[in-house]
This record gives sequence, C-alpha cells and structure tokens, in this order.
Amino acid sequence: MCVMPTSNKQAPLLPAYLVVGEDELKRETVLKRLDQRLSKMGDMSFNSDRFKGEEATGDEIVNAANTLPFASDVRLVRVDDVDRLKKADSEILVSYLEQPCQSTVLLMVANKLNKSTRLYKAITKVGKTAIIDCAPQNRRDLGRTVQAMGQTHGVRLTPGAANALVDLLGTNTVALDSEVRKLALAHRGSDPVNENEVYSQVARTAEIKPWEFVDAFAGRNLERCLVLLHKMGGSTSPHALLAFCVTRIRELITTKALIARGQGKSLGKVLKVPDWRVKNHPSWARNYSMAELVAALKTARDAERQMKSGGVAEDVYLDWLVATIRR
Repeated sequence: MCVMPTSNKQAPLLPAYLVVGEDELKRETVLKRLDQRLSKMGDMSFNSDRFKGEEATGDEIVNAANTLPFASDVRLVRVDDVDRLKKADSEILVSYLEQPCQSTVLLMVANKLNKSTRLYKAITKVGKTAIIDCAPQNRRDLGRTVQAMGQTHGVRLTPGAANALVDLLGTNTVALDSEVRKLALAHRGSDPVNENEVYSQVARTAEIKPWEFVDAFAGRNLERCLVLLHKMGGSTSPHALLAFCVTRIRELITTKALIARGQGKSLGKVLKVPDWRVKNHPSWARNYSMAELVAALKTARDAERQMKSGGVAEDVYLDWLVATIRR
C-alpha cells in the first residue's frame, strides 16, 4: 500500500509537486531542500528516478511513480521540462494524479507551464502547496535581491554595485549569486562593494536588449544610449533600432494625446499591452514636446530613406539619434 509517512515537525509531503519558473537560484534552493528532506527518510540512491520531458513517455513515468520504495519510506520521481511532454503523455500524468501513489513524490520541473493546461490544473488539486512558484523577479527589483545576496555571503553592496551586477550579468540569479560570492571573497575592508569594484572585476555576459536602449531613448538620456550602443556591438542593426525608436515615438505621441484628453489611464488598452508595460510612458512623454515627437517621425522617415539609398547606416542612425535627443 502506498502511504506517505508524516512528521510532527513538518507538513506531510504531497505526492506531487510542480516547481515552475525561470529563477534558477530559487529553483535550485527548492530542489536542494526537498532532496535533503527526502534523504533523511531513506537511501534515495535506490529510490529515485529522473526523466526528461522531451524524451520520456507517460507510461514510463507512471510505472516509476507506482513502484514501491525499497528500504526507504519514500521514492522520488523527477521529471525535468515536464512542459515538453507530448500531449498524450501529459494526459497519462493527469490520469495518474487523480489517485497518485502516496509513497512517491512525483516532482515535475518546468520553466513555464500554462495555468490553463489540464496538467497544471491536475497538480493544483493535489494540495494547496503543490505548485511552487519560482518566477523570476522583475529586473528593476533585482538590485535589492543582489544586496540581500551580499549579506548572505558576508559583504555589503551599494545600490549602484548591485545594479551594475544586474547590468553586466542579466537576470540569471545563479550567476548573480556566484559573482557576489566571488566579490565577497576578494573584497577587503569594511566599506561596501561599490560600482567601480564591480565593473573592474566582473565581465559582461548579458546581452543588451533593444528595449533597454529604447527606454534610454524615451528617457532622453543620450549618454546611456551611446554606452548601450557600444555594448551592443552591432548585435542589433541600425535599421531595427530606428524601427524600435519610431514605435516608441508613436507610443509617446499617443500617450500625450490621451493625457491631454484626460484619458491617460486607458493607455494600455489603447496600445493593446498590459498596463505595466506603459507605466513609465507618461513620464517619458514629458521629456518631449508634441512638436518634437512629430519632427522626430519626419526625420526618421528621411533617415530611413538615406540608409536605403546608400548612406552608411550606422552613421545615419547615430546622427538621427543625437539630433532627436538634443533637439
């Protein structure tokens, strides 16, 4: 009989969990804690199976999950990338979860799994804590998390240093934690790690995203635009950057028009994007007059024609960018 043992100190283990989200550090922490808990209940080297979603079949996973533990109170069956299971195999798991084996922990891991899928819904019925959310933090909030990582490793980081790490490494929390640990080991003195220290010791691995550049453009920050252009190193063509900027200009024109009519709160609906995507648009729109935005559209048209008629695209775009921001 499949019966899960209980503990007075911890809540009973559920027969199935879904660890979902792209925050690798959070995911690793969750998986490590579960492994530690299970290892105290028996020898998991004889009582665990691991599958990959793109390779495994539903029958293989269910057969492993229905196997009784040997010299242990519990078995672990882990399925990585469960979102890559074929639909038919996913349906087999859905059926299994109606009456899962209580002496097995079926651990499913995914970067993303739509809440509308039958598998997701089946897992939620297993228990209130069956879904373990490891969604990544918003980039703008990561600085505080990086500072907290520093405290864990015995070092303080200034806000500028924390943001510099995010700028250099991106949002991968495992990479961020690793670099914070290295900085802590190399740091001397009681002063916090500062921005210059980070830039002198940490190499850039994160690719600059075009939206970062366009945000700097909307903020009318020429210095940051030029820095980001240099860091992008030609990964995005001038033609594409011009198109991105034109799209943002049109959005800012719409923003100013709606605000003037007292309809600023409907911006997300009008642009057909989530409200969080346009929360900075009103402040960006104040950086430009309506006449400047209209003029920027006209000069962008001229720049595009010049780029297509033989002008050096990089030079034409740079001239347009500088003239637009300084206008």
